[in-house]
Amino acid sequence: MTAPPLALTMGEPAGIGPEITLAAWRAVRAAGPAFCVLGDPALYAGAKVAVIETPEQAAAAFPDALPVIPLTLAAPAIPGRLDPRNAPAVIASIERAVGYAKAGRVGGVVTNPIQKSVLTATGFPHPGHTEFLGELAGTGQPPVMMLACPGLRVVPVTIHMSLKRAAAELTTEAIVTQGRIVAAALRRDFGIAVPRLVVAGLNPHAGEDGTMGREDIEIVAPAVAALREAGIAARGPLPADTLFTPRARATYDCALCMYHDQALIPVKTLDMDGGVNVTLGLSIVRTSPDHGTALDIAGKGLADPGSLIAALRMAGEMAAMRAKDTTR
Repeated sequence: MTAPPLALTMGEPAGIGPEITLAAWRAVRAAGPAFCVLGDPALYAGAKVAVIETPEQAAAAFPDALPVIPLTLAAPAIPGRLDPRNAPAVIASIERAVGYAKAGRVGGVVTNPIQKSVLTATGFPHPGHTEFLGELAGTGQPPVMMLACPGLRVVPVTIHMSLKRAAAELTTEAIVTQGRIVAAALRRDFGIAVPRLVVAGLNPHAGEDGTMGREDIEIVAPAVAALREAGIAARGPLPADTLFTPRARATYDCALCMYHDQALIPVKTLDMDGGVNVTLGLSIVRTSPDHGTALDIAGKGLADPGSLIAALRMAGEMAAMRAKDTTR
């Protein structure tokens, strides 16, 4: 465990974050990647905790105890019961983790799920993690959400909006911008020398030559042409109903999808418990589990840590790729 540790944020303290954190630590403590948690030590009473002051102390403690950099909650966390008084500590955990990553003191940031409604009620102005991280660690380009599981990576070009709004706001420029960011990230963070992108059509059958809508002709096809002119191996628009079969998935490295569910349904169908949310286009590595706070099962010992474990391992691999890139 010679690489810098990862920083794992606290997430919503009343959700499943604390218990999947403990389970993930138990699963990876022998082989890594090492990580430190930024949270209230009281959340992790079910394990041996090492309260540390700096991330540099995490690796030595990690095999025997969960390293925690303390952030004290304003109110005791009760599983399943949200308390807005703890929102500032949740936000501070993210901010501090990003600060450590930008300073090179951790290899990357892995975020536990947050409860957006609680943060919004206390004045948090961002729709979610991705937008907040774009503010904290942006590079002048929009952050891009990629969902990944073994055998599939997808990127929704439009995200948290109604289907009607997504169709209205989809632009050629947005597809091209995200395609460029995705291709660069696949090269830098995943070691894919020549990334292969496919672009899903917006309409059924990719518009059926305009008989089911002209968006694929007038918006999507020009974007694919622009990506190809930029030297990116891109194909499309392709019908989404056949884009995620085993045979099709073997022909590309990432699929650009036109709206939220078009991208997330195949990932969650293939691997609901092991999917990872990756934010591309940042100055730091960031991953997270592909699920929410699961308040209904919090504290009951039912939460599956698989997605968090996958997110930690992917962040470790991405951090290693970035470190290798800087030494070339």
